[in-house]
Amino acid sequence: MDLNTRVDVQRYIDDHPFSRFQTTILLLCFLVVLVDGFDTAYIGFIAPAIRDEWGLSSAALAPLFGAGLFGLMAGALVFGPLADRVGRKKVLLCSVLFFGLASLASAFSTDLTTLVALRFLTGVGLGGAMPTAITLTSEYCPQARRSQLVTLMFCGFTVGSALGGLLSVQILPYVGWRGVLVVGGVLPLLLAVFLKVYLAESLRFLVLRNGSPEAVRRIVEKMGAGRGGAVPEFVIGGLEHKVASPVRELFHGKLAAGTLLIWCSFFMSLLIIYLLSSWLPILLNSAGIGLGRASVVTAMFQVGGTIGAILLGRLMDRFGSARTLSLSYVLGAVFVALCSASTGQFALLTFAVFGIGFCISGGQVGANAMVAAFYQTGNRATGVSWANAVGRCGSVLGSMAGGWLLSMQIAIDRILLLLALPALLAALGLLLLGLVKRRIDRQDAVAATEAVAH
Repeated sequence: MDLNTRVDVQRYIDDHPFSRFQTTILLLCFLVVLVDGFDTAYIGFIAPAIRDEWGLSSAALAPLFGAGLFGLMAGALVFGPLADRVGRKKVLLCSVLFFGLASLASAFSTDLTTLVALRFLTGVGLGGAMPTAITLTSEYCPQARRSQLVTLMFCGFTVGSALGGLLSVQILPYVGWRGVLVVGGVLPLLLAVFLKVYLAESLRFLVLRNGSPEAVRRIVEKMGAGRGGAVPEFVIGGLEHKVASPVRELFHGKLAAGTLLIWCSFFMSLLIIYLLSSWLPILLNSAGIGLGRASVVTAMFQVGGTIGAILLGRLMDRFGSARTLSLSYVLGAVFVALCSASTGQFALLTFAVFGIGFCISGGQVGANAMVAAFYQTGNRATGVSWANAVGRCGSVLGSMAGGWLLSMQIAIDRILLLLALPALLAALGLLLLGLVKRRIDRQDAVAATEAVAH
């Protein structure tokens, strides 16, 4: 390569085959969200053992679950802007170490108050890890396959959640709830060693922040350029620039409307997901469906979400993110209505819940990829993290709303039908977000052309 050649980073990534190095980045981020999902899921399975050992009531465990959710919000709010200032790798490594150590320390708790505090700290680390993994993966993906690869990576969370449940049930009789917490702490600590050795900083971040030329050279060589050859002068295309405040940039001019639409969509989507995942077995049991059958129906929600994430990612790359996701959420509302109308028909109900998982849970994974593409390098981690933090507010409301609606003696079919409204609002938000993104792209193209002309 000509040493004086100025090359846009994204174009360089697009023009080269997806390398083994980039596959390693994707795999490591997959493992990060896998252990994230594992640590998020196992607490529900060990809660009864904690209750029995300490002689607590089931209601007394509510702060334990709430602490984790509030920790996730706090971690996303703090670590996102930090990743846009000091780098993706450092924050990802620190987040994984943080929640690994907090989980390990939780195993030595002597009372509920200590365990709740440590569960909050575990949530803080978890809240920083997942959005940063999404950001780093997105910045190493070619544009033509970005949504597909990001959603594929994020499926690690579903796999981890399933493993968290299965492994906890299997080992709990032998090691107790403390042993499960030890496993939940040791796994991320072991992963942190591999992250330290094999994970690289985002090439886009290094170029934007005028990082070490030697660090850039090493990454370029790992992506397939000849060792010892000349490295081009990389630039960030378009009008991207360093930002003084990643948080303030979320509301700067043309980005403000998009940020609010993203937050609305995430809030509505996670409200549905957490209400269903928290209360669906109880709601179905209240409608006369046995717990065995209810567990099968609930499992279809997770299966649908995993399959939906993979297929929707491919469709997003082919037909556009906004169009695909908005249609997915509209179909999700249809499946919600079908679910409401089929509470007495097991086969149809199972199909409807699978469809909700496919369209809404899978759509939420796709929305993360869409958000990563909406923001620029200078505030991408902040945009993804803060969207997830606002979404967690929806998850808290969804977790509480099921019990509130049941206490009002509202029929099961009515409760399910109510979920069609947030699904339609999420669809509208994502559709409008696509219009905002196209307008921003047109304005940036015009501004870039004028800048070149002058």
